[in-house]
Amino acid sequence: MTAALPDGLRLRRAHPQDLDDVMWLEHVSFPTDAWSASQMSGELHSPHGYYVVIETTDEGTAPTVVGYAGLSSLPGNPVADVQTIAVAADQRGKGLGRVLFAELLDEARRRGVHEVFLEVRADNPVAQTMYTGFGFEHIATRPRYYQPDGVDAWVMRAELGADAEPGPGPGPIGQEALDDRG
Repeated sequence: MTAALPDGLRLRRAHPQDLDDVMWLEHVSFPTDAWSASQMSGELHSPHGYYVVIETTDEGTAPTVVGYAGLSSLPGNPVADVQTIAVAADQRGKGLGRVLFAELLDEARRRGVHEVFLEVRADNPVAQTMYTGFGFEHIATRPRYYQPDGVDAWVMRAELGADAEPGPGPGPIGQEALDDRG
């Protein structure tokens, strides 16, 4: 289900060392309600989280994070939550959000998750459309959830289904994480 990335970009597991790059993108993507660096650091260090980044791979320049996304699920729990997803403004419209989101859902399947939840701003129809395309449905609204803007959150949910059995062990991104534990 994962779409291909455009040339010059790669998807990889996020590391705590990515915090500064992720926080820069967090603040430009969510200027009024960005997570704090301590919140994001906690997520990147959490054994229950699964964060990925898309970065540039241009020769002669340092890689730049242009997208990130995160999932949280406790071991053995059949439920997971999409924590966050963001793509740099100059990279939008290239399918990067879909690649990030598909990787989170693939990881949820590998973890044996059957149900995934997320919140999305009620004033973000582009994201809502993407989530709906992945089988998510709007199940509730949280009034004035996003502060200080006072924007409602749509709670969305999808069942991964019995046909979405986890693959044989970790995928390529998951395997990288296992190799890093060594």
